[in-house]
Amino acid sequence: SVITSPSPQMPIKHGKGPLGISGLAWSGHGQITRVDVSKDGGISWETARLGKQGDTKALTRFYLDTEWDGAPMLLQARAMDDTGYVQPTKEQLRAARGENSVYHNNCIQTWYVNAEGIAENVEVS
Repeated sequence: SVITSPSPQMPIKHGKGPLGISGLAWSGHGQITRVDVSKDGGISWETARLGKQGDTKALTRFYLDTEWDGAPMLLQARAMDDTGYVQPTKEQLRAARGENSVYHNNCIQTWYVNAEGIAENVEVS
């Protein structure tokens, strides 16, 4: 899964207030059944609303309506499918594939969103 808004191409322009976080989820194993979103780098998670339920191995849009207080965020999305597969953290992916695996990086990605609403890709360890 990946959050597409906010993102580097879609910064938050309206300032504090209601914020729609959205993105795309997919699985090579089955049908997406749930996506959780974290605003604090994976410390806590909220369940997002799924768009139209897709077919097996198809893209599924997700949405989380929230309030943004203007504080920096570490945004992450974590997808789950109907086979029980859960998108891994970078640490879990490295444990399974090793340190030098660069192909098929399907781990949880992080956007750092600063107080101005600008997003950039970061690694949370």
